[in-house]
Amino acid sequence: MRNALAELSPQTKGITAMLLAAALLTTHDAISKHLAESYPIGQVVCFRQISALFILTVFIQFGPGWGVLKVNSIKGQAVRALVFIIATGLIVSSISLLPLATALSIIAASPLLLAAFSLPLLGERVGMHRWLAISGGFIGVLVIIRPIDPNFNWLLLLPICAAVSSSLRDISTRLISRTETPISILFWSNIAVILMAACTLPFGFKAIATPDFAWLALAGCLNILAHFLLITALRMADATLVSPFRYSALLWATLLGYVIWGHIPDGWTVVGTMIIVMSGIYLLLRERRTARNIRNRV
Repeated sequence: MRNALAELSPQTKGITAMLLAAALLTTHDAISKHLAESYPIGQVVCFRQISALFILTVFIQFGPGWGVLKVNSIKGQAVRALVFIIATGLIVSSISLLPLATALSIIAASPLLLAAFSLPLLGERVGMHRWLAISGGFIGVLVIIRPIDPNFNWLLLLPICAAVSSSLRDISTRLISRTETPISILFWSNIAVILMAACTLPFGFKAIATPDFAWLALAGCLNILAHFLLITALRMADATLVSPFRYSALLWATLLGYVIWGHIPDGWTVVGTMIIVMSGIYLLLRERRTARNIRNRV
């Protein structure tokens, strides 16, 4: 078994890690949705993140050591933590109130929004191909939510806000990653989310049933493991190669949504999701070609 794994190329290992990460993250979201049906969202987030933080703490203790938690930019960490709190709350709210596949399909547009925000916030050039991909993602979201439909569901604005906050979270991560370690960013952002979520506990706390402690622990474990696999995938292979495989999460969301809740995406949701996925892949391919051209000129 080990020999077979050793013979795999770094690209194959990277793709496999990304596929596993997507599956684990979607399962983590499904567990959060299940728990949010019985407990307040703040309570679910608080105990889920405590579980994740415990696992992360054990890793730090027996791994790189506490020195990796050094904060070099208090302002940067604070801004990232604030955006992370907002994104986490909106994502959990979205998946708890909407079908899993619908919510995650809209949130999947966040990389396209990241490309749009990179001009005003990062000073990066946004060329024609980027704008085409961004426009495609915007059209895909409109197809899913159908704002002109007389029966328009206003709850669909939640995952849109979640996608925006997720893109801002990623931008803040990119900015502070120049001075902060990935583990430091993950650790302090988790602390901030736990503290904020804990502030909601007096307003509707419900006693947690014994089996649900196991679900909360599992959600935290899946969260940390999925992020570890994401980092592994991006280290083993080029981001433009492995990143498109993250969209496999939408297949898992559809499957889990159907098996657990009996949700079947309608035709508009399927079409809109395909547009968003194709726009995202198109953007990644263009970024890869641009990077290759720059290397060839050097």
